[in-house]
Amino acid sequence: MEKLIIIKIGGNIIDDEVKLTSFLQSFANVEGKKILVHGGGKLATRVAEAMGIKQQMIDGRRITDAETLKVVTMVYAGYINKNIVAQLQANDCAAIGITGTDGNLLQAHQRKNKEVDYGFVGDIDVVNTELLSKLLNDHLSVVIAPITHNNQGQLLNTNADTIAQEIAKAMTNLFEVHLIYSFEKAGVLKDVADEDSVIKEINPSNYIRLKEQNKIFQGMIPKLDNAFAALESGVKRIVIGNAEKLSELINGSSGTNIIHE
Repeated sequence: MEKLIIIKIGGNIIDDEVKLTSFLQSFANVEGKKILVHGGGKLATRVAEAMGIKQQMIDGRRITDAETLKVVTMVYAGYINKNIVAQLQANDCAAIGITGTDGNLLQAHQRKNKEVDYGFVGDIDVVNTELLSKLLNDHLSVVIAPITHNNQGQLLNTNADTIAQEIAKAMTNLFEVHLIYSFEKAGVLKDVADEDSVIKEINPSNYIRLKEQNKIFQGMIPKLDNAFAALESGVKRIVIGNAEKLSELINGSSGTNIIHE
C-alpha cells in the first residue's frame, strides 16, 4: 500500500508566526501524499473576546454556543486555513484548504452529554474517503479545518485531534497510514517541566500503568486515547512530538511512538 502521512499541528505552533512558518516549510518538503489537520483555539478565543463573546472551557474543551460557532468558523475555516494554504503555495506545495462541510467530507452529530451541554460540538460519523483519495491522487496536499456538519444544514465544531484520528482510521483501507501529532513539546513527558523526560515508546499496558502512577500530564490523556484508538483500527504508525522536528518525527528518531504490545 502507498504511504499516507496525516499530521495534526498543535494550536501553540499556529499561534507562533515564526514557528508556523518554519513548520510549513518542513511540511512542504515532506514527500508523498499528506494531510494536515489544524485547530486554532487561541486565536478564536482572542477574536471572540474582542467581540464581547464570553468563552467557556470545560476540561480543555470549548463550549460552542451559537455566537462562538460563528467565530470559530470564521477563524478556523477562514483566516487560519487560508493562511496555511497560502504559505504552502509559497513553498511550492500544491495545497487545498477545506472543512468537513466541503464535498461532504466529514458528517457528524451534535454531542449529547447529560452532565455538560457542549453546544454545537460534533462527533464524527462518516469520513468521505473517496473525496480525500481524489484530492490526494491529484497531487494536492489537503489542509483540513475542524468544522463539520450534520447533513441537515448545521455546522459543528469538532476537536482537531479527533478529526485526525478519525480520518486516519478511515483511510487505512486505502493507504498505509502514518499519524503524527505535532505540538510544542518533545513528546509525552514523564515530567511536564523537563523536555528531556520524553517517553520513547508507549504500549497499551504501560499506558495504563503510567496513568495509574500519574506519570502522564492530564492534558495528554485525550490525545493518547485517540492515538490508541487509531492504532487498534489499523493505523500503521503513530508518533507524538515537537513540530520543530517534523522530519525526525516522520523517520521515527524523535518523539513518543505509540505501539502495540
